[in-house]
Amino acid sequence: MPNIKIFSGSSHQDLSQKIADRLGLELGKVGTKKFSNRETCVEIGESVRGEDVYIVQSGCGEINDNLMELLIMINACKIASASRVAAVIPCFPYARQDKKDKSRAPISAKLVANMLSVAGADHIITMDLHASQIQGFFDIPVDNLYAEPTVLKWIRENISEWRDCTIVSPDAGGAKRVTSIADQLNVDFALIHKERKKANEVDRMVLVGDVKDRVAILVDDMADTCGTICHAADKLLSAGATGVYALLTHGIFSGPAISRINNACFEAVVVTNTIPQEDNMEHCSKIQVIDISMILAEAIRRTHNGESVSYLFSQVPL
Repeated sequence: MPNIKIFSGSSHQDLSQKIADRLGLELGKVGTKKFSNRETCVEIGESVRGEDVYIVQSGCGEINDNLMELLIMINACKIASASRVAAVIPCFPYARQDKKDKSRAPISAKLVANMLSVAGADHIITMDLHASQIQGFFDIPVDNLYAEPTVLKWIRENISEWRDCTIVSPDAGGAKRVTSIADQLNVDFALIHKERKKANEVDRMVLVGDVKDRVAILVDDMADTCGTICHAADKLLSAGATGVYALLTHGIFSGPAISRINNACFEAVVVTNTIPQEDNMEHCSKIQVIDISMILAEAIRRTHNGESVSYLFSQVPL
């Protein structure tokens, strides 16, 4: 592919390499280091003048450091006369802080959007935003890709009873996501209404729908400490489900998440590789990973060629 460069940040070099391999490209040369006072220093190791530049950096690990590294990389390419700079952010940082839900609360996702724009980004490619309205925080094009095709493929290939399953959302906010998947599989859906005492702590859950004598498949965009999905799994088993799977786009798995999954009743917890999972898989045999590099690579190819990205999700060969 002429006039295109792909650079990887520090957060997820394995995914960046897979994207480059699928496009038949080599990753661009970039050096990152920390000064003794912990400032981030980035050096682009090759010319980007007149090039279409794509920088892959996910919102995981040391999130603040990785976000700053991404901003510096974007700016370095922009002032080096790159024709266009696109940020490929598989897991968007601060996506859960997308609204002012109480007095004096910040809208941090909007702040991140402003920072990316000011740094010089011309285009954003991301996946399964926690809230779709985050796209409206930008004045530049944003492609919000979906992991849904890979989720459907995994269900059909790995769950023998999928024709008689129920797709379940662990909260009301994910109803649209699960109804779309349930419609394509031609199965029923259900949702769980949850009430929180405070952030990351669920007080009470109410199941709306029927899972008796069926496999229940929990679908959500992300899981952090995993309190919600583990409580939801217990609720589904007590309601008569014969087995429970969890399919998540972003497996953050912080704090007690891994121990909770190990102690929960899941048959499997399936996540995409928007976030590195190698360490988590070593400590939890229930975690399985779906590769979404093809979706990101196809989005990059279409963007570079000036083609539509909006309908590729049902067309991309997975």
